[in-house]
Amino acid sequence: MTKLARVILSFFLFVIITAIPPVLLIYTGHANWLVPRFWLIFFFISMLTFITVFLVNFVGKINYSLYTQTFLAATTVKILAAMFFALFFLMKIKPNNGIFLVNFFYVYFLNIAFEIYGLLCTLRNQKLK
Repeated sequence: MTKLARVILSFFLFVIITAIPPVLLIYTGHANWLVPRFWLIFFFISMLTFITVFLVNFVGKINYSLYTQTFLAATTVKILAAMFFALFFLMKIKPNNGIFLVNFFYVYFLNIAFEIYGLLCTLRNQKLK
């Protein structure tokens, strides 16, 4: 299995694992702990993370010396896109602010943690070679 295929597979496994707690909230009758259209937030942030991870690994495969710079640039674009998304979401949907913060940062910080974990694994593998 190629490195890129392994990263994509691990990303989809990560998305499935992070989707389990919200699904459990819905099926146990605690759907009020999720904002309306939670899955829109979840899939938007996950899509941004997938694009970031794919782009960084693709550029790293072409020119490894640009790996870290690409990661930083993609993460900056991702945080800006997420902030604009949150702004438009709050203006359009008008959810409970506390619940929105918890839901948004649950998805956002776990996705950032996945990106950083991928970066650390890649840099650690480079040191071993």
